[in-house]
Amino acid sequence: MPIPLTYNLRNIVERRVTSLMTALGIALSVFVLVAVLALVQGLRTSFEATGGDRDLLIVRKGSTAELISVVSRTNYQDIRENAGIERDSEGRPLASLEMVTVINIGDETKGEDRNFNVRAVTPAAFLLRPEFRIINGRNFVPGRREVIVGASIARKFPDAGVGKTLTFGRGDWKVVGVFEAGRTPFNGEIWGDLNQISADYNRAGYLSSLLVRTKSGEMQALARSLEADPRFNVSAIPERQYYADQTGSAVPVQFMGTLVALILAIGSAFAAMNTMYTAVSRRTAEIATLRVLGFTRSAILGSFLAESLLLSLMGGMVGCLLALPLNRVSTEISSYRTFSTLTFNFHVSPQVMLAGVAFSLLIGAAGGLLPASRAARLEIITALRAR
Repeated sequence: MPIPLTYNLRNIVERRVTSLMTALGIALSVFVLVAVLALVQGLRTSFEATGGDRDLLIVRKGSTAELISVVSRTNYQDIRENAGIERDSEGRPLASLEMVTVINIGDETKGEDRNFNVRAVTPAAFLLRPEFRIINGRNFVPGRREVIVGASIARKFPDAGVGKTLTFGRGDWKVVGVFEAGRTPFNGEIWGDLNQISADYNRAGYLSSLLVRTKSGEMQALARSLEADPRFNVSAIPERQYYADQTGSAVPVQFMGTLVALILAIGSAFAAMNTMYTAVSRRTAEIATLRVLGFTRSAILGSFLAESLLLSLMGGMVGCLLALPLNRVSTEISSYRTFSTLTFNFHVSPQVMLAGVAFSLLIGAAGGLLPASRAARLEIITALRAR
């Protein structure tokens, strides 16, 4: 017969101060781990939300990012006429030739500055990204020195808001609108007219990439055809795959955060172990009485281990609650591929919280096993004499 769980709950309440301190130590470890996992999950979710099921991103063969890719206008003219590319209601190919470069935006009042991508696009870019919408101001007019900025940039840098002026390329660009693009990384970019921006950078004939929407069932065939054609020297990658590959930017953060969480977890495990050892030493007579009443060694082992797990479960739940306000909080990380800032939101998903609770139970098991084993091994006579 197992020892009732109410026995453990009563003992936790009786030792409320030490129980609270132990639970808070575990909560801190769980908070750090959940925060790191939420950051990585947010970045992954952001990239997974980018691109349609039939969208192909075409870059120069061997390029790992649009920033270091070159696609010529001549190749664009040839590729866009491929029969495997979808067309709009007016019969025009859904193909967007784009150029990507990096500029620095600073805020003198805060003493901060960041690198952000500038994406020069054609009107087809908006057809290929249905999540795009203007939330303040208006869209830029092709042929004018106008740009629109992502919502993440506008929030962090007031000097990049509507009506302000950004300086890059050969001169000034007026900000005429702020846009949102769902959960995609485009929220941290600046968009403008392809012809105007490429001319400023002397790249009118050589741009960065080509985004196309393929006809249903044609994606793989079109990709193989383009990659095999020696005239183009390009790689055709599903857009979702391209952005999923960029989650590597979060690996260093994930490693360091997990390392910190593990160090805190070791400390928390020792704290839980100390708490349980103290409980065993104070309740020696109780343990003997339980043995006299007929409870087995295994029942006592299970009871003390369950008590440690209850403490850690409390800490795990508190840690998850502490991390919950981070959900959807905007943050940013530097990309080693694009040398720019990627903006995204923390995503405290149920899976992340479940991982945090599991982590807390692991801490509790590690901290409670040895004290529980000691309690189970106590001899009845020895324990009664300690009364």
